[in-house]
Amino acid sequence: MDYCAVREDYVGRLEKRLTSLVKDKDYPPFIYDSMAYSLLSKGKRLRPILLLAACEAAIAGAPEDGMPPGLMESFKLACATDFACAIEMIHTYSLIHDDLPILDNDDLRRGRPTNHKVYGEAMALLAGDALLNMAYEVMVEACTKYRYQSCVNAMTEVARAAGINGMIGGQVMDVYTQGKEIDEETLHYIHTNKTAALIIASVAAGAIIGGADEADLRKFKRAALNMGLAFQIMDDILDVTGKEEDLGKPIGSDAKNAKNTYVSLFGLERAKSDYFHLWDKCIAQFEDLQAHLLVSFAQELRDRVS
Repeated sequence: MDYCAVREDYVGRLEKRLTSLVKDKDYPPFIYDSMAYSLLSKGKRLRPILLLAACEAAIAGAPEDGMPPGLMESFKLACATDFACAIEMIHTYSLIHDDLPILDNDDLRRGRPTNHKVYGEAMALLAGDALLNMAYEVMVEACTKYRYQSCVNAMTEVARAAGINGMIGGQVMDVYTQGKEIDEETLHYIHTNKTAALIIASVAAGAIIGGADEADLRKFKRAALNMGLAFQIMDDILDVTGKEEDLGKPIGSDAKNAKNTYVSLFGLERAKSDYFHLWDKCIAQFEDLQAHLLVSFAQELRDRVS
């Protein structure tokens, strides 16, 4: 399977659906412009791609559903596409809010001014709120449209990961511990929830929609946890060693905001060592699942510079 071609197909499908949800709508004034500004900017689309790739991997390993194979695959991927868009909306809302002056106070995101720099703080706050709520609308509509129990199960995974027991909880601790000394356990909690939770939910939701059984679902989640932790460690490393033109945002913001990071706690060398160790585990776990697209994607992410 041509990984690059599949990824391009995923991204094309996602961009078309995301655009249809937020473009060419003019009431209330400005809010859709603000939403589209951040949602349709050139991002990695990491989480929705993971969701779609996990869905395809699970479909390949799932037992027969009683429907013709091609029809069932199309049915599941259509449902997964809606969930992938919802995941990207949740991720984008979190970035808009993170960039606000009351939190990270960043001026650049993905190589251009942050949302509040263009539309003002109030509109950026509301655009984030709107994207979060629209994500749930999209998932609920998918559950209603496809009448597929796995949709409800997948939505439960996403809702938990986005809330106080996931991303929000991690962000709370990230803010609460700024400028304070913390231990490894606390940092692990922050990274597991603030960053890894939504990555785990993306893989889990895709696997659930694709028909993975409980044993395989646990394997998908373990691999995604290692991926999420590694991803955050590299973010911490790049904030020290990266280039602004590659990252599309300023470097050194963690130190500016007195944040606890993997590098500040353990140093650059251990951070790099643990980073590659986590990726090795992640890739081996996806290989065990014969999730070939996820293996290719993980290998590409391991060598990222942005």
